[in-house]
Amino acid sequence: MRSGSGVVGAFAAVGVLCVAVSVVLFGVLHVVPPSAGLDWSSRTISQYALLSNGWVFDVATLLLAAGSFAVLVALHRAALVSRAAAAALLLWVAGLIGVVWFEKHNWAAGPSMSGDIHRAASLVAFLSLPAGALLAALPWLRAERTRPAARLVALGGVVSLLCFAPILWALLSEPWTGVRWWRAIPLGGVERLLGLAEVATVLLLAWWAVRTTRRPAGDVDA
Repeated sequence: MRSGSGVVGAFAAVGVLCVAVSVVLFGVLHVVPPSAGLDWSSRTISQYALLSNGWVFDVATLLLAAGSFAVLVALHRAALVSRAAAAALLLWVAGLIGVVWFEKHNWAAGPSMSGDIHRAASLVAFLSLPAGALLAALPWLRAERTRPAARLVALGGVVSLLCFAPILWALLSEPWTGVRWWRAIPLGGVERLLGLAEVATVLLLAWWAVRTTRRPAGDVDA
C-alpha cells in the first residue's frame, strides 16, 4: 500500500482546480469581445494573446501549466511515473510556458523569431503530454489491479495523438497538394479539439494518482 495519500490528494486537487479555472478562462475568451470576434474554426487559440484581452490567454495557459505540474508531483509521490514519463510531462509544462513567453507571429507586422519559438513550443507541448501519459501508463497495464485506470490514461494519450493527426497530415501533404498546411484543415477547430483531449488527459492523470493511493489497506499491486 502506498503512503502519503493526503499529500498526493492535495497536489492532485490543486492541479485539478488550476486546470478547471484555466478551462473556464479559455471559454471566456470565446464569448467576450474582442476575442469573441475571432473565427474559432480557423484561428488558433494563441491568436487571443495578440488582442487587448490577451492577458486572459496568458493566465489561462500558465494556470494549465501550474496545474499540470501539480499533477506531475502527485504522480511522482504516488510512484506512478518513470523518469522518461516525468521528463515528457515536464516538457509539456515547459512548452506551455514557452507558448506564453514567446508570442506567436503577428502577421500584421510580419514573421518573428518569437513566433518561430512559439510554434516550436506548441509542438513540444502538444506531443509531450500524450507521450508522457503513454509512458506513465504502459508499465501498469500488466498489473491486474492498476490495469483499468492505466488503460484510461493510455486512452487519453492515444486520443490526443489522434487529434494531432490532422495537423501532421496537413504538414506532410503540403508538398504535393500545394495547400499551405494551416489552410488544409480547420486549424483552430482541430487545435481546440486537441486541447480538450489533452486537458482531459491531465485530469485522468490526477484521478489516477488519487485512486492509486486510496486503496484499502493490504491492497497491493500484483
